[in-house]
Amino acid sequence: MEQRPLFKGGPPVPALGLGAWPLGGGMGRVEKNEAIAVIRAAIDSGITLVDTAQGYHTSESFTGEALRDGYRDRCFLATKVSGDFSPDGIVQAMENSLRELGVDYVDLYQIHWWDDAYPMDDALAALAKLQQDGKTRYIGVSNFDAAQMRRSLRVAPFQTNQIVYNLFDRQIEAEDIPFCEQHGIGILAHSVLAKGLLTGKYTPDSRFAPDDERAEFPRFQGETFARYLKAAENLRAIAADYGLSLVQLAIAWVLRLPAVTCALVGAKTTGQVQGYLGAVGVKLSEGDLARIDEILRGLD
Repeated sequence: MEQRPLFKGGPPVPALGLGAWPLGGGMGRVEKNEAIAVIRAAIDSGITLVDTAQGYHTSESFTGEALRDGYRDRCFLATKVSGDFSPDGIVQAMENSLRELGVDYVDLYQIHWWDDAYPMDDALAALAKLQQDGKTRYIGVSNFDAAQMRRSLRVAPFQTNQIVYNLFDRQIEAEDIPFCEQHGIGILAHSVLAKGLLTGKYTPDSRFAPDDERAEFPRFQGETFARYLKAAENLRAIAADYGLSLVQLAIAWVLRLPAVTCALVGAKTTGQVQGYLGAVGVKLSEGDLARIDEILRGLD
């Protein structure tokens, strides 16, 4: 597995990480034993960074069980505080997460999103105190834009930003990626398969169960859904030229940028985990990157 620095001068982590949101049931129910099997299969295959969150339903408790029997020692463990970003709320969330995960510390602790309802300067200071106290090795933010990162850095020198990045969501290219590069902040890219739009699994007639978040997302409805699926099908032809699946092409495209530390991939089966591995180390030509841009032009 290719290794990249977590941030400038930071420890190496795998270029692929396991995003544990689906395992908590956010995209349909997953049984505990299957979730444990997926996490262990990922770690065994070199996907040793596992990212979960307080707000991921049963994900932290499933992850904690999976990390028994020596798996914790092989895992770079990341989680997030979700919801109450007051200093007391953050401290309590950390204690709850450590208990659910069955660990004494995590490797990376992140604020899940920016929330103007809370004094975010105080939230960053609380994160820094947890790092000082040894509850987490590193601290990070999630879904922060460049302006929010700039303000946060005045309070605490955080190391990472976990943010949406995929072929269909490229908003971070203009300001956020350059800011991270300038300040040595590692990027953990999440939703790299656009919640499944880049998997090739769906047709315009596909419907999602009520317990699957996508049932409420406009991108997965009607003409919008069909338009994105058509673009994904066009991208599949480029993937075939490299002997890749559409999934592997989508991940390889995200990893083309050195600024991206890690592409977080979700999985609900061990087979999906194995299918991701072929994306690592792929070099896309300038000509094919231009072809991809042409396919995506005017999509929204």
